[in-house]
Amino acid sequence: MSSTARENGTQKFADFMVDARAGELYRRGKKIKLQHQPVQVLLALLEKPGQIVTREELRQRIWSSDTFVDFEHSLNTAIKKLRLALGDKATKSKFVETLPRRGYRFLAEVESSDEKPVVKTGRNAMEGKVCTLVAEGGTECVLAPVDHKALEEWRRLLALDDDVGVSMMITEKRLLLLQAGKTVRLLAHAGGDGSYEVRILEGEHYGRTALLNRKSLKESAQEAKPTRTARTAG
Repeated sequence: MSSTARENGTQKFADFMVDARAGELYRRGKKIKLQHQPVQVLLALLEKPGQIVTREELRQRIWSSDTFVDFEHSLNTAIKKLRLALGDKATKSKFVETLPRRGYRFLAEVESSDEKPVVKTGRNAMEGKVCTLVAEGGTECVLAPVDHKALEEWRRLLALDDDVGVSMMITEKRLLLLQAGKTVRLLAHAGGDGSYEVRILEGEHYGRTALLNRKSLKESAQEAKPTRTARTAG
């Protein structure tokens, strides 16, 4: 990762984006309130994903030698606040791994970019709407990855024409098979690729959330009122 990308660009991982210059963290376009020190810890970890960043490296970078603070307490507090912002857990971490008495390691894949975060200024007009699933011509079902990680894996398998891999994702329920004509509720705009996070209102996967492209959604004429009996729908 170049110094220019670190200082001026953005870094993306999972549903998050970090504006390095502004020192701001976003999740799906929503700014997450995070204090200066936790942000600086995050930036240090993002510079060396998959590698150990020692506690001493963090002290030298963030806490100057002439600052009279309890460094151990301050760093532990910063890590705790960072994990809270990321929805991470120390015991089962997806992002920040603790290496006792040594330091920390960032676990997720990090992508550098020059694009700026697209900040949500208000609720999208489609959010909360009930839509009907629309399948591509000649098919009766729509495939919906359960999250962004599954979406990336699905795209990779499609590029490789790996039908077996796609079938395994369906079997493991990381890629949901949804019947065309069933209804979902749009929860949020999930990314710049036009995908939406939706709540499934009918069928086998009733109540679950997934990601769907806008072209697979048709706004319903009437708002559906889901019931538990919808679980038995095909």
